[in-house]
Amino acid sequence: MIGWLQGELIETWEQAGRRGVVMACSGVGYEVQLTRRDQPPQLSATCTLWIHQVQRDDGSSLYGFPSQKDRDLFRTLIAVNGVGPQMALSLLDCCTATELVQAIIEGDLKRLTQAQGVGKRTAERIAVELRDRLSAWSTVTDEMPLSIVDRSDLKALPIQPDSLQELQLTLETLGYEDLEIRRAMRAVASGSDVPEENDGEGWLRASLRWLSESA
Repeated sequence: MIGWLQGELIETWEQAGRRGVVMACSGVGYEVQLTRRDQPPQLSATCTLWIHQVQRDDGSSLYGFPSQKDRDLFRTLIAVNGVGPQMALSLLDCCTATELVQAIIEGDLKRLTQAQGVGKRTAERIAVELRDRLSAWSTVTDEMPLSIVDRSDLKALPIQPDSLQELQLTLETLGYEDLEIRRAMRAVASGSDVPEENDGEGWLRASLRWLSESA
């Protein structure tokens, strides 16, 4: 199973609304489909992509992403019944990974149905099946990042320590910097509608909303 490729970009292609590249890796040319949002580098440049491989009876298809986070979100989407690779790419085309996660958590059907091929029922299924999973979407390691361990300046916030740690990890996984996360949490805490101290999902939704509006 191919999970990552690095090689020279030798061709770009478009066919029936799909687009991708051909990468030369150790003498082999791999044809990889990309989202329309991702702009490939110029020909002859070195290209690095995280890959999801789909094996079928009639052949193998490769889908490429600039980051492991995007690839893992794609895999999470296609795990939903009725969501195939092309629909998942359409969802990633219509907004960034961070915006897509926020739309799913908040059940923003209007945003989800902007993706080609995604109807209201499919959008509802995605929101229902993935809301809880993406709310806790984080990568926990034995050695916690410094920004998670050193949180003395956030102790005064009305949120339980476990929920605080989970919230920080989730936002870091989504690509936000430590300063952005701290600003968002303080803004939520000083707002007019502060989530309950044990409502981790509520804090995540409010933080993502503030980060989106302040971008």
